[in-house]
Amino acid sequence: WLRWGIYAVVAFLIVSLAMWALMVKDLPDAESLVDYETPLPSVVRGIDGEIVHSYARERRVQLQYEDYPEQLIEAFLAAEDKTFFSHGGVDLTGTLNAVFDYVTKFGSGERAVGGSTITQQVAKNLLLGDEYSVTRKLKEMVLARRIEAVLSKEEILTLYLNEIPLGRRSFGVQAAARAYFDKDVNDLELNEMAFLAILPKAPERYGRVANESAAIDRRNFVLSQMVANNFVSSSEAQSARSTSLGLVEQRSQRSADAGYFIEEVRRQLMGRFGE
Repeated sequence: WLRWGIYAVVAFLIVSLAMWALMVKDLPDAESLVDYETPLPSVVRGIDGEIVHSYARERRVQLQYEDYPEQLIEAFLAAEDKTFFSHGGVDLTGTLNAVFDYVTKFGSGERAVGGSTITQQVAKNLLLGDEYSVTRKLKEMVLARRIEAVLSKEEILTLYLNEIPLGRRSFGVQAAARAYFDKDVNDLELNEMAFLAILPKAPERYGRVANESAAIDRRNFVLSQMVANNFVSSSEAQSARSTSLGLVEQRSQRSADAGYFIEEVRRQLMGRFGE
């Protein structure tokens, strides 16, 4: 029995190592993120240098880490990854909670909680895609460790804040601030920052008028987490809780009244550079 037990353990280890090797051998290169460039819109400027129009299917704006207000960063940390600055890419506690939730919901058709760190979300959004599977989660964890080895925490956060999908065709927090509040990130109030921080979980749900009550509950939870992490005072959070969401229905148009000319520019660009 001992001999057969040893054979079984060795066989299990060999199979596990083989499966692991197959899973990680074709993983994207984490170092590609060092030179990653956000796919920004093409813009048309007037003779005075001001932007008068942009061509884009998605709303994107690229900012540097120092462009983001500290309180806005703290809102996302409170909502998504409180231990971001102390873990090495994977939060073991969050992972175990996610595994437990996955097991309890297995076969129900209900999606389990992610348990992903911000670094894992960067790996998913920029390198892997949104396939829902255990294999993808394992790949995500491996890539998160590799990303932490080649990028600083600030660089990872910058990628995250510039690229995270937040609904209304918005990718990144600056684009979302304009889409939901018609503001730039530096002009946001605390309650607005907390609202944007809830969007990674379910951007298409929380941004709808029909789900306003759920969005307010989640926003208030993020505010309570900010208090618990000493990011804001209780009085600041209470003041923010008392406000409505204040979402704009549609961002005001910032385009010149020269549609014929802008269309001709688009045609010439398409002719010279393609789609």
